[in-house]
Amino acid sequence: MDKVCAVFGGSRGIGRAVARLMAQRGYRLAIVARNLEGARAAAGDLGGDHLALSCDVAKEHDVQNTFEEIEKNLGRVNFLVNAAGINRDNLLVRTNAEEMLSQLHTNLLGSMLTCRAAVRMMIKQQSGSIVNVGSVVGLKGNSGQSVYSASKGGLVGFSRALAKEVAKKKIRVNVVAPGQWELLFSFNLCESAVL
Repeated sequence: MDKVCAVFGGSRGIGRAVARLMAQRGYRLAIVARNLEGARAAAGDLGGDHLALSCDVAKEHDVQNTFEEIEKNLGRVNFLVNAAGINRDNLLVRTNAEEMLSQLHTNLLGSMLTCRAAVRMMIKQQSGSIVNVGSVVGLKGNSGQSVYSASKGGLVGFSRALAKEVAKKKIRVNVVAPGQWELLFSFNLCESAVL
């Protein structure tokens, strides 16, 4: 079986670093980002036969089309990384509803949509792994990041519940919460090993 990994938010930052690692481990990658040129540059840097796609994770139709393209070109996804995210630091009283919704839609709803699409494939395979990239502020909060903290805290709760839903199908769901070194953690929500 081919090892196929979809990295949403794979054109820069943590997502790009994860894509590099997964390529080294022999995965065929779909690098997905809002900006297609950024996704192409990241995929090109990896060498090999990797796919670059553009997707707005907050749009259900975009997510579904993206997974169809991945399956058509690479095969079924058996590893999903959700690193797509936005942050609009501001005090809550200075944050308008549009800014709140854009963070919640990208950081939380987007991961829910990509997880749902991936889980549908993984159930057919009776295996798979999902890693959602959270943040330490989702656990401890931070002044000026109340909305971002809420979106990342919601991602932790969502991931815990999803892990319980899919564990019997041999699908692992994990969250990593980058932040201050002493607070960096990962929890495995199923009883099998990560990667």
